[in-house]
Amino acid sequence: MNKKYILLVEDNPDDQALTVRALKKANILNEIVLANNGEEALDYLFGTGAYAGRDLSIMPEVILLDLRMPKIDGLEVLKRIRADERTKFLPVVILTSSMEERDLVESYKLGANSYIQKPVDFVEFAEAVQTLGVYWLVLNVLRPM
Repeated sequence: MNKKYILLVEDNPDDQALTVRALKKANILNEIVLANNGEEALDYLFGTGAYAGRDLSIMPEVILLDLRMPKIDGLEVLKRIRADERTKFLPVVILTSSMEERDLVESYKLGANSYIQKPVDFVEFAEAVQTLGVYWLVLNVLRPM
């Protein structure tokens, strides 16, 4: 696996497909690992459940995290990411359709690196995803682990 990969945590298959398509359109060729809900994301990150035995020395370059998901919501996922030494410095970008100010405030309180509201229009959505892909995967310098 390419060391620079994206973990996309999104329960909506249409939004998954749009995000992947927008990243490819921006020539972001990094592998994209999909987690369909918060529980699956945490299993992946911490090598539990279906991901038991996964090499935990290889972590995503950035996590794109939806907030409204079944089982475990995005805010709880973010809380658990920040609480663990292995993952607390991973860049987490909230990518959500939520317009609730409390979601924005709580996301930053819990340590989100960025909060992006999903535009309804595909062209705007694609531009937003392309920009975040270029920033987090090309321009941003990560803290050494």
